[in-house]
Amino acid sequence: MKIIYLMLIALACAPAADEKDAARLPDGPGKEIVGKVCIDCHDSGNFRKARFTTEEWTDSVEDMVQRGATGTPQELEAVVAYLTKNFGKGAPVRINTAPFSEIKVVLGFTVPEVRALMDYREKNGELKSFDQLLKVPGIVF
Repeated sequence: MKIIYLMLIALACAPAADEKDAARLPDGPGKEIVGKVCIDCHDSGNFRKARFTTEEWTDSVEDMVQRGATGTPQELEAVVAYLTKNFGKGAPVRINTAPFSEIKVVLGFTVPEVRALMDYREKNGELKSFDQLLKVPGIVF
């Protein structure tokens, strides 16, 4: 009975988590569609840590469609354009909204450093400068 109760709580909380994850995505054309098409199945950490070319994003989106993702051809094109712009080769990491996996994989932080940064963000809000990042306890540069 406890397992069923916990599963119901998890399901009730899932939409709010999805909305929060989608809200942390960078603003721009395609954001809403990415929230609908991609985050409906997995969190943004799955794609935020990748830095693919347009061709690689196209292949990835096509793979997701084969796995059950849905969208019109125009929506899928918008998803690829959004992902390429915001999470393509050379795209910046938005340190104030990046999830654990993006910080760890793209920036090369250790697990304790990512936790320190996320704790700092939670307690102090957004970082205002690179100098502030340098002062986060637990991050070694």
